[in-house]
Amino acid sequence: MKRVLLALLFFALTAHADVLALRAKRMLDVERGVIVNDPVVVIDGDHIKSVGREVPKDARVIDLGDVTLLPGLFDMHTHLSIGRTPDTKPADYYGGPVDHALQASMNARATLMAGFTTVRECGANDFIDVALKRAIERDVAVGPRITPSGYQISMTGGHGDNTGYPPGEYELTPKQGVADGPEQLLYAVRYQIKYGAEVIKLMVTAGVMGYERTATARQFSDEELRVVVEEAKRNGLRVAAHAHGTEGILAALRAGVDSIEHGSMLNDEAIAMMKAKGVYLVPTIYLTERDEEVKEEMPAVMREKGAAVGAAARRSFRAALDAGVKIAFGTDAGVFPHGLNAREFSTMVKLGMKPADAIRAATISAAALLGVSDRGALASSKLADIIAVRGNPLDDIKTLENVVFVMKGGVVFKGPAAPPSGPPAAPARD
Repeated sequence: MKRVLLALLFFALTAHADVLALRAKRMLDVERGVIVNDPVVVIDGDHIKSVGREVPKDARVIDLGDVTLLPGLFDMHTHLSIGRTPDTKPADYYGGPVDHALQASMNARATLMAGFTTVRECGANDFIDVALKRAIERDVAVGPRITPSGYQISMTGGHGDNTGYPPGEYELTPKQGVADGPEQLLYAVRYQIKYGAEVIKLMVTAGVMGYERTATARQFSDEELRVVVEEAKRNGLRVAAHAHGTEGILAALRAGVDSIEHGSMLNDEAIAMMKAKGVYLVPTIYLTERDEEVKEEMPAVMREKGAAVGAAARRSFRAALDAGVKIAFGTDAGVFPHGLNAREFSTMVKLGMKPADAIRAATISAAALLGVSDRGALASSKLADIIAVRGNPLDDIKTLENVVFVMKGGVVFKGPAAPPSGPPAAPARD
């Protein structure tokens, strides 16, 4: 009861302040890739009014001190409805949709607290991602802005189907994204859109975390892939293609997808096509380190696939980087704990990406892939999605693994001026 009263008092004291000024020692200009000293970011409602050095006389000031301000980060490949946070006890049972939705709410909160204010979901059962997006928008739950996908589109027995069970057990239908042939695939895509999907996730090859014999085998014919992509684009949706093997990557590119997820086995032809078509690579490259850390916990078939794909993926990332392929930040969070998303940065930098470019991949490049222009930089008229870290991320990219301040849409969720009881379901607006 005391916490509720404190939160209400906080709201009463701050609700009158229409203009807020954030002060800090540094700010990263992500477009230029340079540090700006002594910035003042002025926020009016849920948008940035100005970025400069003067504090308006009518503004309430939050002085964050010796930190670096950055735009809220994007993760373009999450699975909020699976997995858990680092501090969540592992389940010793297989839960149903309600269990997964409750965990998804905690996963979303952890993701936001890690500084990721926008995510693109890449496969969620039971349209949990759609429900979670709506709950966050209504202030019923705390989390990032979500672009939901609904179920991922897979062929029977493919990566996205339930494999490893006896016939008749856990079988999926086109409503759950498992479809074969143009007619079923058309229905599967339309069904996802009907129930709230805003991006289509298409499984073009096999994968590591499944019982297929290989992670690289191509799935779907050219005609089937075209049907999915054309129907998605007819409805204004973009297509994210899960693709490890070269043959599947090339088929996805010919079909017109917008991003290649993982892209573990890129060859020269694939790289040239990606550059010519402006297709993004979403590398999820931290997984190659994570798989090595947890390999003893994985079934043998997954462990062997992970080792082979991981080495190839690191080579492909370097090749894509050297060739100038567009890269957007994505992690596959859910396969590893939510809230650790920023570990992707360190792996990208270790493999040759400049820190400024890695941060751009999670801001302006990700915004371009998502098709939004209202966020991704700290600039006038952008959404007030702002984070802060101690130190300079251009000098030490690992500082992004410890975000000390989070604001989304002008609301402080972490750091000074956050509600005394922590981020509530209906947060106080500064």
